[in-house]
Amino acid sequence: MSHTLIIAQADVAELLVMDECIELMAGTLQALAEGDAQQPLRNVMWLPSKTGLLGMMPSSLGTAGVMGVKVISVFPGNQDTPYDAHQGAVLLFETGQGRLLAVVDASEVTAIRTAAVSGVATRRLSRSDAGDLAILGSGVQAGRHLEAMLLARTIRRVRVWSRNPEHGRAFAERESKRHGIPVEPIETARDAVADADLICCVTASGEPVLCGEWIAEGAHINAVGSCTPAARELDGSAVAGARLFVDRRESVLNESGDFLLAREEGLVTDDHIQAELGEVLVGQHPGRGSHEETTLFKSLGLAVEDLACADQVYRRAIESGVGTEVDLGGGRHAAD
Repeated sequence: MSHTLIIAQADVAELLVMDECIELMAGTLQALAEGDAQQPLRNVMWLPSKTGLLGMMPSSLGTAGVMGVKVISVFPGNQDTPYDAHQGAVLLFETGQGRLLAVVDASEVTAIRTAAVSGVATRRLSRSDAGDLAILGSGVQAGRHLEAMLLARTIRRVRVWSRNPEHGRAFAERESKRHGIPVEPIETARDAVADADLICCVTASGEPVLCGEWIAEGAHINAVGSCTPAARELDGSAVAGARLFVDRRESVLNESGDFLLAREEGLVTDDHIQAELGEVLVGQHPGRGSHEETTLFKSLGLAVEDLACADQVYRRAIESGVGTEVDLGGGRHAAD
């Protein structure tokens, strides 16, 4: 009889370590670029009230022998509640007989892998001497991105801006203690990014929080907060003024308000997308071309990233004896 392992949020946080996840995401994006993964466009169902959505994201990894789907709710208004904006599960199946191996908490997987992918992008697209970091946002992704940036580059300075100044100050105090480095809360987004050579946009804002005229020459930007066609964190000039790299072209052309709204304004065309990050990793595109150019990585999040994380978490859980095993069924019914 097939058994399924249920792996909770707290266990995912212990089993999926950021530095290892950065390497895992680099390998996963390479596999995608080399054709060893299936990555269909996700299906999104909005509630009539537009207060939240349900996303359904399938994928498969050939060499790993796994397939799965992440089912997740996204409720941006949860910022002042006890609940994460992203809640759900990754269902992990093996591709030999289709057995459901695990149900893995998706909130923690999403938080860690999103920042880990930004870590990969930062290593490949930012200047090697980049270290003046500005974080726009103070939620879950802000903390995870600080963790990833500290691994990706030698960080000299950290500034944070939040639409809620109290949240920004609390973030600065908490993360300063956590990492043993000063994190400065800044009153305006413009002042936060002044002269920064690394910028992480991790807000739930539907309107731009970063304008092109504020961005220093040679900066690298990770934009991960907006994930729908009508929402954007960057204004059109910020997108147009940077060399744009993406996690997946199809996703950006269908889902990214940062790109689609800039295109609607006539500031960019589809050719503005330089390459997928995986294409850079396998050498199909050189990535950054000069010290002076600005680079932008637009991340929407891919199911194949969640799948790779769930597979690793599952294997680690088996090794560590973590999780709750349940019998959900799946066995063949006896003939009458």
